[in-house]
Amino acid sequence: MLNDETIVAIATANGIGSISIIRVSGKDALPIALKLSKKIDLKPRLATLSSIYNSKDEIIDEALLIYFKNPFSFTGEDIVEFQCHGGIAISNIIMSEVIKCGARVAQPGEFSKRAFLNGKIDLSKAEAIAKIIEARSEDAVKLLAKQLKGELTDFVNDIREDLLFMLAYTEVNIDYAEEDLPSDIYEQIENKLNKIKDKLDNTLEASKRRDGLIEGFKVAIVGKPNVGKSSLLNKLLNFDRAIISDIAGTTRDTIEESVKIGTHIIKIVDTAGIRDASDVIEQIGIEKSIEAINEADIVISLFDNSKVLDSEDEKILTLLEENSNKEIVKVLNKTDLENQFDKSKLDDFIELSTKETINPLVYKIESILDLNTHSDDMTLISKRQVDSVEQTLFHINEATMPLETGELEFFAHHINEALENISNITRPYEHDQMLDVMFGEFCLGK
Repeated sequence: MLNDETIVAIATANGIGSISIIRVSGKDALPIALKLSKKIDLKPRLATLSSIYNSKDEIIDEALLIYFKNPFSFTGEDIVEFQCHGGIAISNIIMSEVIKCGARVAQPGEFSKRAFLNGKIDLSKAEAIAKIIEARSEDAVKLLAKQLKGELTDFVNDIREDLLFMLAYTEVNIDYAEEDLPSDIYEQIENKLNKIKDKLDNTLEASKRRDGLIEGFKVAIVGKPNVGKSSLLNKLLNFDRAIISDIAGTTRDTIEESVKIGTHIIKIVDTAGIRDASDVIEQIGIEKSIEAINEADIVISLFDNSKVLDSEDEKILTLLEENSNKEIVKVLNKTDLENQFDKSKLDDFIELSTKETINPLVYKIESILDLNTHSDDMTLISKRQVDSVEQTLFHINEATMPLETGELEFFAHHINEALENISNITRPYEHDQMLDVMFGEFCLGK
């Protein structure tokens, strides 16, 4: 499906560099390139060095031209890339000349949109392309590369195939009851349903564990006032981001910064000290601290080795128990001072001083993130994908009872809804696909 309009855009980042790439896609891409280069022809996939001329026959630049003939291109249309010198002015002049020849400026994402419409990529790959450009960690790049290679596409296609199988047999049983069906067909359908449930459950769970992989895992530092939260933040960042003071309640709002640990990007949130405060502003900060705990992937809870455990520490421990489903790292800080804290109140904790080294804590965080990211489980990379899987799982669960009671019309309805929702991840489901299975496998109308 080729679009009549030819589009153009600068494909490299803004700024000055060694080269700049202007990409042209559409039916007039080759004629425009030939006009600007005064070439008779361009051989597909061969870099051709050529002078580039403007409409007044003046030389603009000397550039490499690469022609990708449809359908063997990213968009599935004719594409020509102008690889010119990397000056801002040169790129804009060439793009202006291409526009004079009949092209128009591409809209954001239009090259990927055309690739989707022409069947070169599906929606999961389009999302992966958008996110891999903005990826900030090695882990994110590796995950997105798997989706670009088609891992999620294969995952969805496997589930679609099983759902189509169920729907086809169900429709046959409803509309063509006289057809001979396999004696174990319901057992096959039930087994496939259970396998799909397990797949989707595992995928949702893995995706929740790895939710921060692309944007950065959120790590909240919590504790009562003056336990060293801001000192720990500054140590992790290697610069003084937070104000340090002996006055309780100095940090009145959450402070958020990003840092790399191992191959992982994390967002560190330094929170206001949690205590019973009469100051309205401080109380708002404390409420934000509790909210940060609820949103965090990892909670670092600090306690003061030099102080006796008190009611404020007990409040922190209670908050940790309420969030026991999260990864919690307990740290006994200020070990350079005389011990007053009752260590028996803590289990599996790290002892350190933020005035010295915090390496034990860094290694602990890295090991937790390694466990959450180094997994073969399928991972969803957007809320849209998560919503589609959740809706698919809902209809799969709803289909179980009608199958058991023999209400095949209701069963077929839920399977059809499941098909549509899982297909939204890659490419919308078309009813003809189910008909192909029906008529191809059962030879109906013979």
